[in-house]
Amino acid sequence: MTIQWYPGHMAKAKRQFQEKLKLVDVVFELVDARIPYSSRNPDLNEMIGDKPRITILMKSDLSDMKKVNEWIKYYESKGIYAISINAKQGQGMKEVIKLAKVALTSFFEKREKKGMKPRAIRAVCVGIPNVGKSTLINRFARKNIAQTGNRPGVTKSQQWIKYGKELELLDTPGILWPKFEDQEVGKRLAVTGAIKDTLLHLDDIALFGMDYLTQHYPGALAKRYHFDQKLETEMPLPELLMEITRLKGYKEDYERTAQVLIYELRDGKLGRFTFETPNEIFMESDVDEEADN
Repeated sequence: MTIQWYPGHMAKAKRQFQEKLKLVDVVFELVDARIPYSSRNPDLNEMIGDKPRITILMKSDLSDMKKVNEWIKYYESKGIYAISINAKQGQGMKEVIKLAKVALTSFFEKREKKGMKPRAIRAVCVGIPNVGKSTLINRFARKNIAQTGNRPGVTKSQQWIKYGKELELLDTPGILWPKFEDQEVGKRLAVTGAIKDTLLHLDDIALFGMDYLTQHYPGALAKRYHFDQKLETEMPLPELLMEITRLKGYKEDYERTAQVLIYELRDGKLGRFTFETPNEIFMESDVDEEADN
């Protein structure tokens, strides 16, 4: 299975984002706390250049906070400003503003020396589809000004949002990149909902999710679907998917089970998960480099 999704509006959104960069002071780069590495657009470094950046790990309410904190420490070790927030509950919003002020200290000091009046921080939100940009925008706007939905491709345009006198924020549609060089990245994006389900083989994505859960979160599937945890290691995953199908009363409709399992995983009904850590990602990179050599 090859996973790829780069519709025409994303190319347009990328061009618009680059045009708007000159209007802002700082970039809010939103990543999914369940897949902090896989949800970072590799083209963004070149697009942003030297513009100050805050990496905001979204959906912390669905994530394994121990692993999320590993990512925060990793970013800090690289000199990257990073913070995890729960935008649904409005947790961490003021901290984002504080971190942006820290990142822009020298910028505003230069303005002050030139005798320029203080003004609001001008920022732009950017991230992959369904990462939570509209939810963040609505929290800053204190009303449902941006359309939200638990599916990719909801935001199609750009708009400015004001947050009191402290922040002017530009929303943008989700932007992916033209080709996933690593299909594991594509699978992680798919299982967390960044790619339209209609483009996927959901049973394959369900098996991918089940494989990770049985290895890193043993017992999560057994607890949710009420079977003996031993089956997670004793039974091949396709057979385990069929067993869950039987337990749910879906007869042999394993595709329905795959869909339900994926949706419940995304909604947090199976628990809080993060599908990658800095150590896992960089160990994979080392293996790839050795293979190339």
